[in-house]
Amino acid sequence: MDLMGMMKKGLPGLQEMQEKMQTLQDEIANMEVAGSSGAGLVSVIVDGKGGLKSVKIDPSLMNADEIEILEDLIVAAAGDARTRAEGEAQAKMQELTAGLPLPPGMKLPF
Repeated sequence: MDLMGMMKKGLPGLQEMQEKMQTLQDEIANMEVAGSSGAGLVSVIVDGKGGLKSVKIDPSLMNADEIEILEDLIVAAAGDARTRAEGEAQAKMQELTAGLPLPPGMKLPF
């Protein structure tokens, strides 16, 4: 589906694209993506928008003297999950926009 073709089709073509975009946005929002750090000692799950849904911490990290390490591992796991979620969302968006003549660097939704 190309942009010019959609413009020629008029409103129905644009409506179809909007519906696909809304479905894709809902799909992305409902994704759950895992991230981890410390060789799996800390794992988190985020939604497609990067919102933290759950945290799992290996009991071996429960040491008051090493709280800073645990905090760093949680931050790293959350960052890993967010990066993965963004990558999956971008891949889904590229599937939708494949074939559209979008300017380089332009992302949808605007």
